[in-house]
Amino acid sequence: MVRGMISLNHMKKRNMIPYSTQSISEADIRAVARTLRSPYLTQGPAIASFEKAIAKKVGAKYAVALASGTGALHAAYAVAGLKEGDEVIVPALTFAATANALLYVGARPVFADVSLEDGTMSVADAEKKITGKTKAIVPVDYAGRPAGLDALRRLAKKHDLLLLEDGAQSLGAAFKGAPVGTQADMTMFSFHPVKSITTGEGGVIVTDNPAYDAALRIFRHHGISKDPKTFVRKNAGAWYQEMQMLGYNYRITDVQAALGESQLKRLDSFIGKRRAAAKRYEKILAGIPGLVLPPSDDAKIRSAWHLYTVRLAPEVAHRRDEVLARLHTKGIGAQVHYLPVYLHVYYERLGYKRGLCPNAETFAASEISLPLFPGITEKQQMFIARTLRAALAHVA
Repeated sequence: MVRGMISLNHMKKRNMIPYSTQSISEADIRAVARTLRSPYLTQGPAIASFEKAIAKKVGAKYAVALASGTGALHAAYAVAGLKEGDEVIVPALTFAATANALLYVGARPVFADVSLEDGTMSVADAEKKITGKTKAIVPVDYAGRPAGLDALRRLAKKHDLLLLEDGAQSLGAAFKGAPVGTQADMTMFSFHPVKSITTGEGGVIVTDNPAYDAALRIFRHHGISKDPKTFVRKNAGAWYQEMQMLGYNYRITDVQAALGESQLKRLDSFIGKRRAAAKRYEKILAGIPGLVLPPSDDAKIRSAWHLYTVRLAPEVAHRRDEVLARLHTKGIGAQVHYLPVYLHVYYERLGYKRGLCPNAETFAASEISLPLFPGITEKQQMFIARTLRAALAHVA
């Protein structure tokens, strides 16, 4: 953990303004309570109902809910056929799970650099990293802002690669007027409490491919199929279930699904509030010396604004941790997203070296994520802006 950072739980204990937090309504509580009173706590109808609602919301044919976003990535990589010896291009600036799940299936993460403007994968650098072993590209919608999905789609098609989108932070975002979720072969969304909607823990894969849909459902249930139409052994008894692959217990529960479907009804409201807060930040932070703001939404890209990521200008970037500590001292739970994955100790032990992706390292060393969540108030944002201005003046 970067010096000066503290956990979300610790922030709440100290009554800090968290960098993000969930919003739970009475309707959410009632939905969960109804499920607790029902015959099914898991493997029941609430899961299918939630999946249908998610698919409809993003315009995909299929949605498969899983126990976590990381489990969803693992499932997607596995059913896509990624295996030992394969290389997969991922951005250096992401949560470790994007790359970790590749290691689960034996594939090798190849880190591409990012844009200094918005932290998303550099298409040019991704293309440079393609080899004969490359099987897929995994863009990440950093901070909720869709990556260059059109250019990446063309790149994947040019080299006959899969495009698997890590949209953990971008449920509710739009790319060229369409919801994120249909541009890639498979897209993952996360339902962690700080994301667009929450199921506590959870994730989903959306896809238009029926083969992926079927395989994902088997993979999340120990690799076991209950559907006689898929059985290798025909004419088995009604009791028969068939393990067809090495799967995992990545099932989401009906309790989580009920919460998720209830939350999904407020997704547009949540994203609208995040966008309004982002616009306020843009206005009240404008002109602060030493501060670089994230790009605004435009006709092509509308972010889900999972994070509001500012960067310190080069002349003060080396004082970032001091600025962060001053924000924490004043009760502002700012964070850093992220340490480039290959700089984690584990990845260094695998042989990855500093200097691999210079832009990602520069971005990460200068970035601060300011609090942003649906319930943040203008008063809180004004306080954050004043405190940040004073902190930057101190280190200038």
